[in-house]
Amino acid sequence: MRVGIVCPYSFDVPGGVQFHVRDLAEALLARGHDVSVLAPADDDTPVPPYLVAAGRAVPVRYNGSVARLTFGPVTAARVRKWLATGQFDVLHLHEPVTPSLGMLALWIADGPVVATFHTSLIRSRPLQVAYPLVKQSLEKISARIAVSEDARRTLVEHLGGDAVVIPNGVYVDQFAGAERDPRWTGTPDAPTIAFLGRLDESRKGLPVLLGAMGRVLDAVPGARLIVAGRGETGAQQARELLGERAGAVEFLGSVSDEDKARLLASVDVYCAPQTGGESFGIVLVEAMSAGATVVASDLGAFSRVLDDGAAGVLFATGDSADLAATLVRVLGDAELRAAVTERASEAVRRYDWSAVTDQVLAVYEMVVAGAAAPVGEDPSSVRGARLLELRRTRGETR
Repeated sequence: MRVGIVCPYSFDVPGGVQFHVRDLAEALLARGHDVSVLAPADDDTPVPPYLVAAGRAVPVRYNGSVARLTFGPVTAARVRKWLATGQFDVLHLHEPVTPSLGMLALWIADGPVVATFHTSLIRSRPLQVAYPLVKQSLEKISARIAVSEDARRTLVEHLGGDAVVIPNGVYVDQFAGAERDPRWTGTPDAPTIAFLGRLDESRKGLPVLLGAMGRVLDAVPGARLIVAGRGETGAQQARELLGERAGAVEFLGSVSDEDKARLLASVDVYCAPQTGGESFGIVLVEAMSAGATVVASDLGAFSRVLDDGAAGVLFATGDSADLAATLVRVLGDAELRAAVTERASEAVRRYDWSAVTDQVLAVYEMVVAGAAAPVGEDPSSVRGARLLELRRTRGETR
């Protein structure tokens, strides 16, 4: 099967959606399918051979984060060329209502189209604004996937229609087989806690975790917090909140996939203190696969991944005092950690890419079987392209 996958977010600064797209493409390639991915990326950005770079992206604030997107007539021309060259049996768009490549591809293409929705928001002004612009194009979608019940609910409430829930995937065995690293391995007197995430995004919850560390250190003086992720604010926050004990927090910066797996395999606890905007929580599954005990905020998405607290330990979202008490309890109870990680090692199997790819392929096969022709160009998009070019010449868009 020839599969075209469109990622709206730039591979210059990859995040959860980009990693999902990358892993899905590689899982499909491993099964013998022909896959091409279209995504924003600068010309000098290292990308895998199956990825076609759609050019430079610009940073835009979206869903409490900063997304790097690309849009406009030049980008639309690149999408059109990629579609014509690809001759795809099925087109798989991620976040098609985000003003980037997916929206353009949905507008330009016709034929078997699958769309995956990742976003989970209680109220989404961007979606409300985008809906009138994409309402007609959304009717082209042959099948919809949501990565979680939270993402499905966002889709239903803001865009209408429904979706089958297929979770994000993880190569479970890669994390389960990761070797421990002595730099990050804890001991009973000096246990280690890990956090991974963008440090400058408040919704990732690092301030909540740093706010808990003082009480943790009061009870467990040898504890260490190891922080991995991009951003400049974390060290200053640690100094402000912990003073002379800020040395108990180590900042690694960005880490490779291999070091991430080793870190998660080494620490006693992985902490996910996010405060909102999470539709799934892929890093929870990675930590569970690696054997770390997960302590997470009781967001709906996290609670579902952790089987309502059986495969991880939950605390009240945004509450540093409750997080501190939870961490102290978990660090001091080896039997609790063993029971939780055993349940987690069973639960993660449903998220392995072997299972997830089967489900995605079943959707592909369904839409291809029901289609009269493979993916082609929607004739009505040509007139739209002329209008977009006119707007560009007037300075209304890029």
